[in-house]
Amino acid sequence: MTQLSLEITRFGAKGDGIASGPDGLIYVPRAIPGDRVLVDMAYGEPEIIEIERASPNRIAPICELFGTCGGCLIQEADDATYFSWKHGLVVEAMTPLKAADRVNPVLDGHGAGRRRVTFHARRTERGVEIGFMKARSHDLISVDACPLLTPGLARAAEIALPLASRLASSGKPLDIAVTETLGGLDVDLRGHGPAGAQLRRLLSLDAEHFDLARLSMHGDVVVERRKAELTIGHARVVLPPGAFLQATQLGEDVLADLVLKALGKASLVADLFAGIGTFALRLAGSRAVHAVESNAPAVAALQRAIRETQGLRPLTVETRDLFRRPLLGAELNRFDAVVLDPPRAGAEAQMRELALSRVPIVISVSCHLGTFARDAELLIRGGYELNSVTPVDQFRHSSHIELVGVFERKIAGPKRPRKLLG
Repeated sequence: MTQLSLEITRFGAKGDGIASGPDGLIYVPRAIPGDRVLVDMAYGEPEIIEIERASPNRIAPICELFGTCGGCLIQEADDATYFSWKHGLVVEAMTPLKAADRVNPVLDGHGAGRRRVTFHARRTERGVEIGFMKARSHDLISVDACPLLTPGLARAAEIALPLASRLASSGKPLDIAVTETLGGLDVDLRGHGPAGAQLRRLLSLDAEHFDLARLSMHGDVVVERRKAELTIGHARVVLPPGAFLQATQLGEDVLADLVLKALGKASLVADLFAGIGTFALRLAGSRAVHAVESNAPAVAALQRAIRETQGLRPLTVETRDLFRRPLLGAELNRFDAVVLDPPRAGAEAQMRELALSRVPIVISVSCHLGTFARDAELLIRGGYELNSVTPVDQFRHSSHIELVGVFERKIAGPKRPRKLLG
């Protein structure tokens, strides 16, 4: 039998609808809880033939490419169902830590949309095409627009295609990263390799034609017509090409607000994995901050912003690889609080040192449930209590979720092994 009628009871981690089949659970793409669907199992992967009974929570997708484009997992569930799914993902991840009851409701961080997009470009028989990856595939799907982007990125695809065509002679797969800044669109081209004088001249003309703020290749600036600036707190920051940036402006604002509230009266704060100063520049409006970051362009951007911003409390910056050289106890213990916002890999080495420290408050910002839970366990074993976890949804329609976890030291940390002393 290749056809089955299935009752969808819940969402899976990847946004598939889950049903019980004759041989176990079946994961049905594009099905939502409450649906009854007729699926074809002929090719192993269930494919919906008919929605026999639609869930009352089913809505129309916002994008005609949904289901083909791999960027979104869920678009056909109403907000209540969607946010319940995301909240459930966090609760499930916190359950082994006995912290499921500490998970707050999901906060909306989408706002006006994503302010950065990366298009993939490939040379095909039909010519150069740009777009995103297809669902469950490494194939490209052409994209003219994306409803998740800010209005300022409405012409991003229109710009990316001719720029990709300009570099098509290399025959290499290309990525075109476009970021909305106060000065206009900032474009970084990746995959081509270094550009010669003639190509740089042509790209400079392209930047003028499309009125770009800046155009770079692999972070090497080809032309800067205006500053690619962002506002962080009261500071203006010139964004390094390709630098890390929170996906949405609202998401960044919500995360910063959560961090500021959690700090309470802490007067001296360490901001680790500080980037361009997403938190440090805001925190320095009311307290002294020591920011630590390994990326040299990000450090330079932060230092420049500090020099050009009035009214900041003392804000020092240190260039340091926290994966290889985490701050140790003697360095940590002088701080009233520590804020961390590591990449997806988490901050295991630094968390081990924090677990041995006397820092009263640790605030962990993370975009990955797995590494957040792993790092949280290290702190809990070291005597910290996880007071709260707040999910922030700035990756609308995907399984990604940003977290802010607030830890407070309840008991003294374990003694540092002798081999780690001094």
